[in-house]
Amino acid sequence: MKLTKWLEWIKSLHNKEIDFGVERTTQVAEKLGLLKPECPVVTIAGTNGKGSCVAGIESIMLAAGYKVGAYTTPYLLQYNEQVRLQGRSVSDSLLCDSFEEVLNACGSITLTPFEFGTLAALVIFKKAKLDLWILEVGMGGRWDAVNVLSADVAVISSIEIDHVDWLGNTRDAIGYEKAGIFRPSQAAVYGDYQPPASVRAYANSLKVSFFVQGQQFSYIEKENSWDWKSANTQLDNLPFTSLALQNMSTVLMAIELLQNKLKVSREAMEIGLRKATLPGRIQIIPGDIIRILDVSHNPSAVEMLRRYLVENPCEGKTYAVFSMLVDKDILETIRVIESVIDHWYVAPLETERKASMDVLAYCFRKLNLMNVSFCSSIREAEKLASLQVDSLVRDRIVIFGSFRTVSEIVSNGL
Repeated sequence: MKLTKWLEWIKSLHNKEIDFGVERTTQVAEKLGLLKPECPVVTIAGTNGKGSCVAGIESIMLAAGYKVGAYTTPYLLQYNEQVRLQGRSVSDSLLCDSFEEVLNACGSITLTPFEFGTLAALVIFKKAKLDLWILEVGMGGRWDAVNVLSADVAVISSIEIDHVDWLGNTRDAIGYEKAGIFRPSQAAVYGDYQPPASVRAYANSLKVSFFVQGQQFSYIEKENSWDWKSANTQLDNLPFTSLALQNMSTVLMAIELLQNKLKVSREAMEIGLRKATLPGRIQIIPGDIIRILDVSHNPSAVEMLRRYLVENPCEGKTYAVFSMLVDKDILETIRVIESVIDHWYVAPLETERKASMDVLAYCFRKLNLMNVSFCSSIREAEKLASLQVDSLVRDRIVIFGSFRTVSEIVSNGL
């Protein structure tokens, strides 16, 4: 089958899109011989910053000359983006072959699309004889398909309120779920400054070597560079990267914890930091019209976007092309950033999980925002915003709210 046919068929496999639990995935992984990788594994969970951490570790390890596989979700344009070998998306044929292997191992076991895709990625990594696997958790941690593997280093980038229907509505509850990627006597990194008590307690219960931003490691931003240090290392005058320094600081802690198995030089760190990028995360598209793409989809992530817009003002107006999924905190997300938006162009997405026009309109009414134009599609919203832009005074368009919002625009040829 072609990849498109495989993906359509995989969607029909299980009666639930999300079905927490690793028992079924573990059974199939065992049949495929995936449970004991022959190289180190890094698993990355978190509310925001997961993708940046994956990109940073991947870039540095590639610069150091290692063979690296990276698995991330979701994707912007093509499914293949989720599985990378040596920094490049894998081919259709490689995915199709791995899907067939997973199917043959399933027997009577049914898997969700995410579980099926995760195992297919691991099959590809196993065959590629890699030096390092980098795996991004889809949601939560404890019951996520990625957690069938015991990582050498577990990373939690940050914990904020998100996916409340699945993970709970407090940082402690969400933290407990994400800390499920920890293993006894393993090394774990927490990339934010204040881990929930549940995360620290879970780490202590497993006797995990626990490294927290601002405690066991830290960074200082300077005018033209930044410094990083841990108990064992001092790195001064590091080059800036396009990604948030807090996440890159987390990356360097994970790299240090891997040094006993995968040596990385200062030169490789610098090269990797310079090259590290993450499509769709405060991504500037230059041209007559300045466009900023951002896949942020919760209040804390959008706060980072807001800070960027404040710190990098334009001469003209800032127009927003915006939509979100219905299970997100739409109201608070709008509230966080509305002060820096001159006019909104809003439309529902083309997905079952979309926030309807009624839901979106309700959120703007609730906040008493009148500078809004409602459109039939995100593509129409972007076209209308483009017509309003005055390039002479350097207006700009910010496209954000979810991966789907960005992908629906980019897939249309932006």
